[in-house]
Amino acid sequence: MGKTYEGGVPLAEVVRSGFVEGVHRGSVVVLDATGAPVAEAGDSTSPIFPRSSNKPMQAVGMLRAGLPLTDQTDVALVSASHAGEEFHVERVTALLRRAGLTEEALHCPPDLPAGDAAREAVLRAGGGPRRIQMNCSGKHTGMLLTCLAAGWPVNGYWRPEHPLQQRLTATVEEFTGESVAAVGVDGCGAPVLAVSLTGLARAYLRLVSAETGTVERTVADAMRAYPELVGGTQADDTRLMRGVPGLLAKVGAEGVIAAAVPEVGAVALKIDDGAGRARMPVLVSALRRLGVEAPVLAEYAEAPLLGGGLPVGAVRPVW
Repeated sequence: MGKTYEGGVPLAEVVRSGFVEGVHRGSVVVLDATGAPVAEAGDSTSPIFPRSSNKPMQAVGMLRAGLPLTDQTDVALVSASHAGEEFHVERVTALLRRAGLTEEALHCPPDLPAGDAAREAVLRAGGGPRRIQMNCSGKHTGMLLTCLAAGWPVNGYWRPEHPLQQRLTATVEEFTGESVAAVGVDGCGAPVLAVSLTGLARAYLRLVSAETGTVERTVADAMRAYPELVGGTQADDTRLMRGVPGLLAKVGAEGVIAAAVPEVGAVALKIDDGAGRARMPVLVSALRRLGVEAPVLAEYAEAPLLGGGLPVGAVRPVW
């Protein structure tokens, strides 16, 4: 691509007591079931870091490289940004133990759970940060198990030049139809690959449109069957996949989310300032352009603002 992300346009406004006190800018693209653009705003063709929205493609790459997972719950977990709830930690532990590994083999940094309730439970019990609680521990476990299955060295599995990461980069390029424009270090320490929002939406459309039995369909089906493992009990992408039949969704840091519905289309967006509160209202607006409706979308159409503990306004889409 060779371009630099130019930044977006106003996508959502912050309204408090009837007064517009702020605006969230960003970029968004909406594709129909054929991959043709239905609507777009901002800069949807320059590279961004999709962050964890790349995980479904990385999971496809791992399975193609020999990751020996047949249980849908395990496939969902290696595609996840989990909340560190007890059932997440137990499943990651079981995967590591099955391979004769401990959490010390993980390169992701020690962290408290991302979910509020899980984090409070750990602190109340006198616990602290652990690698296995970090929201990317499922992905890192999948990477370790892939290296063992493929005969690749475990040491340095997170480095961009490692055979595993080279394979995952090729998978992202295949699914997005783009060359990776930049390689960075994600929050978990693994590589993060820059592609455009259009490429990201294209990849999600391919995931949900794939034939049954293909690896990409296996990943999409696992995530949709076990969305609580992908996010957490209260995660936005979990609730979306529970509430919209057939929808595949995955959030990414810095205000990114991608979603697709088979035979309908796909959406990818980024809020420039990284604000999560604007992400869902804009996504709802985008999905409605594809004719997607469900009660859960009404719940996310605006993000409430509180004053004195009571609703006094909302973050609402202007696009």
